[in-house]
Amino acid sequence: MQDAAAIALPVTSHGTTMWRNWSVTSAAGLPLTGERTVPGIAREGYWFARHEAVYRWAAETLTATVGPADVLVDAGCGEGYGADFLGQALGALAVGLDYDEITAAHVRAAHPAVAAIRANLAAFPLGSDSCAAVVSLQVIEHLWDLAGFLAECRRVLAPNGALIVSTPNRPVFSPGLARSEKPTNPFHVEEFDAEQVWGMLDHAGFRQVEVLGLHHGARLQRWEAQFGPIVAAQVEAALSDDWPEELEAFVAGVQAGDFEFGDADGAADLIGIGWR
Repeated sequence: MQDAAAIALPVTSHGTTMWRNWSVTSAAGLPLTGERTVPGIAREGYWFARHEAVYRWAAETLTATVGPADVLVDAGCGEGYGADFLGQALGALAVGLDYDEITAAHVRAAHPAVAAIRANLAAFPLGSDSCAAVVSLQVIEHLWDLAGFLAECRRVLAPNGALIVSTPNRPVFSPGLARSEKPTNPFHVEEFDAEQVWGMLDHAGFRQVEVLGLHHGARLQRWEAQFGPIVAAQVEAALSDDWPEELEAFVAGVQAGDFEFGDADGAADLIGIGWR
């Protein structure tokens, strides 16, 4: 893998703010937002593993698309662990884009193999046709200019490059929430169903679009059969700051392998993939 410091990337400059970053408290040297997943925090073990599972799937999916001479972008990279993992797994230069300068600085320090850039996701600071893949997990529900983001993803991708996005499955994550209705989650601009994810990628000009689903595996299903929905339990515990012992212990031990991939129906998260 090439050293991030040794790569000269095609850069353009843009200045419009597209999405918000909410800093609340700090832990492990990086502000927590209530949305960004940070490794090494026991009570976020479930959410970290849920993200990690998709990063691992993305690495396997992109094996034939991304090689050692290629640039791969993690758009909305957050803490940077995913960009670092993808870069190492695929032997490519990983570029991490995040609008928050504190976050970008953290990525540079914690993951020096990642070329971390503070950037607006409506205007990537990268040249056209310069990237083999763009990965953006749990980001599109936060964006004010989704069409602009998808257009930028397509612009920077080389021919036959791939875009992978993930997002909570609205019918499961927010039951009863209608399309285009403002989510209860204050960090989300809009939440989507599988048909919407397919449509947005198709409308943006991507081909061979597919939408898959991330599901709870057997161990998570067994826990829920005994104690009830694990996401609802975590929300209640976080809001009350009262974590039942069995919940806290279980969440800390959740692994990427506790999730499975299948079709979109009933999935916890939707995963959209399209090709330029």
